Amino acid sequence: GIKGPLTTPVGGGIRSLNVALRQLLDLYVCLRPVRHFAGVPSPVKNPGKVNMVIFRENTEDIYAGIEYAGGTPESQKILDFFAKEFPKEFDKIRFGTREKVAEFWKKVGAPEKDSVCVGIGLKPVSRAGSVRLLHSAISYAVLNQRKSVTLVHKGNIMKFTEGAFRDWGYEIAKSYFGAEEIDGGPWCKIPMGKPGAGIVIKDAIADITLQQVLTRPEDFDVIATLNLNGDYLSDALAAQVGGIGIAPGGNINYITGHAVFEATHGTAPKYANQDKVNPGSVILSGEMMFRYMGWTEAADLILKGLGGAIASKRVTYDFARLMDGGTEIKCSEFGDNVIEHM
Repeated sequence: GIKGPLTTPVGGGIRSLNVALRQLLDLYVCLRPVRHFAGVPSPVKNPGKVNMVIFRENTEDIYAGIEYAGGTPESQKILDFFAKEFPKEFDKIRFGTREKVAEFWKKVGAPEKDSVCVGIGLKPVSRAGSVRLLHSAISYAVLNQRKSVTLVHKGNIMKFTEGAFRDWGYEIAKSYFGAEEIDGGPWCKIPMGKPGAGIVIKDAIADITLQQVLTRPEDFDVIATLNLNGDYLSDALAAQVGGIGIAPGGNINYITGHAVFEATHGTAPKYANQDKVNPGSVILSGEMMFRYMGWTEAADLILKGLGGAIASKRVTYDFARLMDGGTEIKCSEFGDNVIEHM
């Protein structure tokens, strides 16, 4: 199915309905293709070099929603458990005891306080959850004749979560796809004679990746990563090709076949009932849905129509204000323009 954006309030109370849908249907892949359409305004010199597909794990990591507010009985129970069972690890919590808190306030000359207030969040990363995401990403690369799969992680710091994700990625590439190590590894490549021959499986540290997708986008093709890294990367890349107003997304379970496609931007309530916003994200999400269903002809027509509409320079305000010779039209008029160019 396809849906529009939903608002998630900041703070406690109501949880994200988007996250709830993903967890209820176990939509473990957040699929974010990122490409540039000729004529779309971009802040970079060569946006046409950006052509990536992000496979973001969608159900685990810190987005699992397991967290407790500082100063509550729940967070204190966890602190007490760590202090008793894992004293060395507990000592790494900078202000986990009343003594440490009181010492800090005294040093800065503030009225002395000794109450402990530490928010606690858990980062679950399982082998099963990672393997299904990684297998889906490499399978996509094989089926779509892509050049490489990059495992993006922060394993240099989080060795047993992000680092494990990286290790499992190489393991899957070798055991399921027959990849062989390049020059002693860890990078590997699917050899000749096997499906996906020539595809390179490599890895990159998350913060370096955020730099390199900007300076060397041609080095990246399919990206497989955990939830938080994928969130950052998806929106950073969208900015290079025109912004989230034209960034589609799909949430998919490749095992059950369930999928929900959606615009990746928010609800933008200040533009409600103005017939003004860019419908590109929803349109391209529809294209993704049709392609996933096997309706390739319909999907191709949508791409043709959208590309033609943008090339005509009759576009919504967000593009028109940045496009030389652009003419601003309404959201509904842009939809008609897309249809005319199919």
